Amino acid sequence: MALPVLPGNSFNKTLGKEKFHKSQHFDYSNGVPMMVGAKKPGIGGELLLGQKTVPQNSLFPKGEGSDAPSWVAFDRQVLCFDAYFQEAVTQSREETNRIRKCKIYFYLEDDTIQVVEPELKNSGIPQGTLIRRHRIPLPAPSDDQFYNLHHFNINQDVVFYSRTFRITDCDTFTRHFLRKIGVRINPPAAAPEDPYTKLRQELEDSMKPLRPYERQDTLKQFLEHDRDVLRFYCYWDDTQSMFGDPRELILHYFLADDTIEIREVVYPNSGRDAAPKFLNRSKLPKQAPSPKRQPGEITERTILNVFGPMGLGGRYILDNLKTGAVQEEFYKDCDLTIGGVINVWGRKVMICDCDNFTKEYYRSKYGIEDFTPVQYKAPPPAKAAKQMPPYTGFGSEEDSLCSCQGLLPKPPQKDFRKLMEKDRHGLESNILRFVGKMLTDNTIDKDRTFIISFYLSDDTITMFEPTQRNSGVIGGKFLERSRVKKPGQELFKSEMSEYYKAQDLYVGAKIIISNQPFQLVDADDYAFNYMEQHAEEFPRANIGTILSKLRSISEDKQKEIKRFLAQSDPGNTGLIPYESFRSLLADTGCQLSEHEIMMLGRTYSLREQPELNVGFMLAVAQDHLRKKHFESFSAMLRAFTHEDRDRTGHLSTKEARIICKAFRLPLADDLLRALLQKFENESGNMDYNAFLSGINWRENPSLPLLPDEALKPFCLALPKPTLEGHTMVEYSAFMKELSRYTEEE
Repeated sequence: MALPVLPGNSFNKTLGKEKFHKSQHFDYSNGVPMMVGAKKPGIGGELLLGQKTVPQNSLFPKGEGSDAPSWVAFDRQVLCFDAYFQEAVTQSREETNRIRKCKIYFYLEDDTIQVVEPELKNSGIPQGTLIRRHRIPLPAPSDDQFYNLHHFNINQDVVFYSRTFRITDCDTFTRHFLRKIGVRINPPAAAPEDPYTKLRQELEDSMKPLRPYERQDTLKQFLEHDRDVLRFYCYWDDTQSMFGDPRELILHYFLADDTIEIREVVYPNSGRDAAPKFLNRSKLPKQAPSPKRQPGEITERTILNVFGPMGLGGRYILDNLKTGAVQEEFYKDCDLTIGGVINVWGRKVMICDCDNFTKEYYRSKYGIEDFTPVQYKAPPPAKAAKQMPPYTGFGSEEDSLCSCQGLLPKPPQKDFRKLMEKDRHGLESNILRFVGKMLTDNTIDKDRTFIISFYLSDDTITMFEPTQRNSGVIGGKFLERSRVKKPGQELFKSEMSEYYKAQDLYVGAKIIISNQPFQLVDADDYAFNYMEQHAEEFPRANIGTILSKLRSISEDKQKEIKRFLAQSDPGNTGLIPYESFRSLLADTGCQLSEHEIMMLGRTYSLREQPELNVGFMLAVAQDHLRKKHFESFSAMLRAFTHEDRDRTGHLSTKEARIICKAFRLPLADDLLRALLQKFENESGNMDYNAFLSGINWRENPSLPLLPDEALKPFCLALPKPTLEGHTMVEYSAFMKELSRYTEEE
């Protein structure tokens, strides 16, 4: 009777099925067609009749935790088992089989297995990794499956490639892991003892003496003092022997093993052959030469009594007290001292000195502080002064001197270190500029002004005379850059001439150049600042030295000074004009130079720098640019705009100065620096559009300069920053400082 077809039931098995793929059962192996998929599932992955599902990896019980894959959950987790296997030995009469112990590592992340045998010393067997890490198949007929976690337990055999391993124990982690997944762990077992290993251990034990030897530990001394050598400079007086003379020796004491080596110092052309060593490295006995000893008389150990047969099976007793032993003393580091005499195989050698390492060693170990060397030879005679011929007048004195020092004349060497330190770098010019006047009775030459520049890099001097209108004198270069000799020196002499140095130039100094006397009446601000910063080199700019000169003022003179200050300052403000302060110091009788008075005025004055006129500065800049035919203003604007990433119209002063230098803007550094500062804002950035518009003499020409102002350089056209801006001097601070110096004396 046919069953009714209920709703939802159907005899079509493919109803609701989504997978209809068919497994590949045929393939080519080495070019031969064959069936390779006998155990593959049927259509859609369904099992055929007689097939069972075989898991490819270990199956762990489900529990609490993350659902991460095994290669993440069991990363770096390994089970370790202790095992052994028995190996037959057929070609040895000492053993028939061998027990080899090993470690079995099971990696939980991918069910791979690795077998490692610990290496034994002198085993003669290739040991280490026996089976590399991989998945090991089960023995036949289940060789289509692999070992997993459930195949391992203690007191159980596993077969890896026809070799049977017996698992005896496991580590703590493995025991806890197997217990957590529900595996009942068998009790551990002991591995059988290897007979051949036991035989070798018995032979090694039989070779050890029943009574232990006296141990002499020299390894510690070697490890602590390896490559540490004490060096002494010695002296051996061999003048008593025929054709003997004093010898200089170098003694090396090796702290690693207390040995001594001696080398001889052989000077060139001494007439002696340079032997490799005076004494080979060895221990040096104190009583040398020592008498000859019989063989066996000097030994490290002494024997009290011997009984029984000689050789194997004999008995002996060691003497711990070493009764009758011959004791031989050797030199130690404590025996080597400066001034001491040591016996080097019958030769008396005196220790005269040592090196720094040896001094530090004796200072730290023995507390010795006196290392005064022993003078064992007369000091060498002083070299006779080489008399040089006088200067001939041809070339410079240095050239003439170099031509007398060798057959091949060499150019004179310059002070390269001074040149690198004092040469112009950045904004530091290292040039001291002074204003000089001629000392003459000629009314025309009295009014001539000279700019004297002193170069600190090579002590050379240049002179330039600014052009003065209607003076009748053509200005320009007055002296080429060169060193200037001091007056009053003989021309044709053997000694080198003295030249003017930086310390010889100061305000008020009188110098003679080309037989014409000059007096320095002023200096620029850079020269004053440089002398103040290097006061140790310039005593006339050292405030301490200047105040020390004023300490010699008498009490009457001090009262007169105080009376003068009270009259000059009726309001008691503590300030007086600089001219009054200058006349006061000039009348003290302390012989202060004009430079020293100006240094005091600069130190104790209130500086009121006049504000520079921007229009005048732009007029000077346009005049210079017009004379140099500079017209690259549009290119400079493009460069400024390119550097201005934010298009704010402002750049830092440093970047603006770099761009100006890149375009070789023909302006002096002082003028360029002052112009950039005038166009700065509060944040330190300058308006480059206004700057370029101000110096553009094509589009925005300024008012023409007066002839006198156009002929003057910028540094002379600006107001003087030395003392003309120092209107008032704070004499109260000066008097306090002077009284403090007087009290210290």
